Amino acid sequence: MQLDTIDLRILLYLQRNARITNQELAEKVALSPSACLRRLRLLEEQNFILAYRPVLNAELLGIGLEALVHVSMGKIDTDWHERFVEQVSNWPEVTKASVVTGHSNYVLWVKARNLKHFSDFIVNSLNHARGITDIRSEIILQTIKDSDGSLELFDRR
Repeated sequence: MQLDTIDLRILLYLQRNARITNQELAEKVALSPSACLRRLRLLEEQNFILAYRPVLNAELLGIGLEALVHVSMGKIDTDWHERFVEQVSNWPEVTKASVVTGHSNYVLWVKARNLKHFSDFIVNSLNHARGITDIRSEIILQTIKDSDGSLELFDRR
């Protein structure tokens, strides 16, 4: 499926507010409500939209620390990557994980209630993962922009 300007605008408005009504969305992208809904269903079917979920206020939920953790691995087994991926998927503190280039193999986005919780995670969970040769953490002091997956680049008003 080739996206056109209207499809991109639908995605942009949904990303800004996933609770927008179909009527409001149709007005914003200059379509009839039925045409807008057809396009929206097609975008969902084609997996351009993977999920609808709320953005939670971590501070109000008691999550007071966020960190980037760089992990380097020694390739001790043939399945070292698969083992690490499985472990990461079981750690609730890791909210996002990526394979990267550079000095480390992975970057983990870690959230914790406080410094003790973060320290416990590093010492008692991450540190026990087989094959790790280096762990480097950067505690996030302040987030100044967070537009993960943003379509602002395509906004052609």
